[in-house]
Amino acid sequence: MLRTPAPSSLYGLVDMGSNGIRFSITDLSPSSARSLPTIYQDREGISLFDAQYSTGVKGPIPQETVDEVLISLTKFKTACADFGVFATNIRVLATEATRTAENSADYRRQIKDATDWEVDMLPKEAEGRIGALGVASSFATVEGLVMDLGGGSTQITWMVAKDGHIQTSSKGSISFPYGAAAMTRQLAELSNSPPGHQGHHKSHSPVLSARDLLADKMKAEFRSAYEDLDLPDTLHHKAEHGGLTLYLSGGGFRGWGYLLMSQHRVSPYPIPIINGFCVAKREFQQTAHITTLAAEESVFRISKRRAEQVPAVAFLVNVLVEALPMIQQVRFCQGGVREGFLFDTLDARTKALDPLEAATAQYGTSSAADLAALLWDGLPGVNNLDRSLPQTFTPSFVRAVADMMYLHLPLPKETRSLSALHAPITGVLASAHGVSHADRAILALALCGRWNADVPPPHDNFKARLYAVLTHQEGFWANYLGALAGLVGTVYPAGHVDAKHPRLKFSARWADGLGKKGLSQGVVLTLHCRRDDSMTCSVALNSLVNEIEKVGKKKNRVGGEHGYGVPIEVEIERELI
Repeated sequence: MLRTPAPSSLYGLVDMGSNGIRFSITDLSPSSARSLPTIYQDREGISLFDAQYSTGVKGPIPQETVDEVLISLTKFKTACADFGVFATNIRVLATEATRTAENSADYRRQIKDATDWEVDMLPKEAEGRIGALGVASSFATVEGLVMDLGGGSTQITWMVAKDGHIQTSSKGSISFPYGAAAMTRQLAELSNSPPGHQGHHKSHSPVLSARDLLADKMKAEFRSAYEDLDLPDTLHHKAEHGGLTLYLSGGGFRGWGYLLMSQHRVSPYPIPIINGFCVAKREFQQTAHITTLAAEESVFRISKRRAEQVPAVAFLVNVLVEALPMIQQVRFCQGGVREGFLFDTLDARTKALDPLEAATAQYGTSSAADLAALLWDGLPGVNNLDRSLPQTFTPSFVRAVADMMYLHLPLPKETRSLSALHAPITGVLASAHGVSHADRAILALALCGRWNADVPPPHDNFKARLYAVLTHQEGFWANYLGALAGLVGTVYPAGHVDAKHPRLKFSARWADGLGKKGLSQGVVLTLHCRRDDSMTCSVALNSLVNEIEKVGKKKNRVGGEHGYGVPIEVEIERELI
């Protein structure tokens, strides 16, 4: 049963960005705050940046636009009242477009008169810091460069965020006037200006000449910023050995991410959530193809206005890749000013929580910790046989499986596996902030396997695409963990464990001499069961043991004959435990 949040834990937030206005109500109850669970959200496509250029040159925000903003804010005030949000927990944040507007003071005064809300105008430096914190909120850990692309500006810094501790450059974020809307306007002006006003360049095309001069200027600025940010030794080492990860936030970059998602090798891509989407540099810089795609086709989550900004974002992407060749991987973030502001209110202990575990905690039974410990003991530990578990299989992830493994128990038997498969993608965890795509896919497959049932067409294709976004090793161990959870769920049908008199214990080890011919390395799982318990008698366990061992059969390798799999052998020891 879902918990009803206390009104005191609800926070209403308005993020008045350059490209649009976002409204949200978030539950910051201590148990789940790390995943920033949003219980209400809305957006108005009011571009304060474009509104100031409605006559062709920059002017004040037109009164017509101000009136639209006031209507949207009063609607949100009503929504906050309906949800019971305390007036003291409502904030209005404004960034570049409001800060630089000619009539900023009058605009903010009208908002105050209409809503009784003061507008918090973030200084340029604070905007960059809060935006960076939005990126920190978007992942369990962050280590690399961070960029936020707004409508009027873009900021860059570095970040190392782990275990609740966040380090960024002492210089803060370095800001440039290269937002998606600003760049769109600037490139249009270059195309429309007379040849004599575009400078001289080697190129025979005056338009290309102007663009090349701008690109050269931007490259130099980004290179200089990279040096000025004073990266720590850990990031310098990564830059020189394997490359850095670039974390991107802001509407323009998110639009670019959705376009890349539409062209992913796994098609259609099974996780329609931008936060956590990851691509290699070679995919990130498909600028010509992506620009053509945006101009010619309708793509999920790409509005007409966002499509018009794609050539400008492509220009920026080309500049970035050439200016910062050490970038090798790109991760897209949902987190921006809204998420960063909320994340900044959390204490260090809450920030240190794994966002997936925080999101699933409300669904666990009273014995979830004991169930997680049992499942963890069923996984082989550190090995000496050149075998290992994927890094994604952590105690926090296993706890999330334990939390979720009874959620679908009340459903009809034939729908449990299907509902469980979708739960992390489009179900109850869809809004959980900070969860990686790998974690979502592995959790979906493990929870589906927990119910030991096939899924019907066309969902079998969806399941296959989830496997395809993972490594073969991750897919295999998802199957194993799911089978293990199926056994535990049968032995403990209500999810309650008597810690003094447990029915079941696991121990698992890597071993030689497994497989049909005894020539393979694999896992020996030992079940320590009570002699006198009907839930662990041979009749009760045999089919469940077969399901676990089936995972390790050669025909069930993930990725086909040449994919990944290890033999699984189950031993049963009956004793009084």
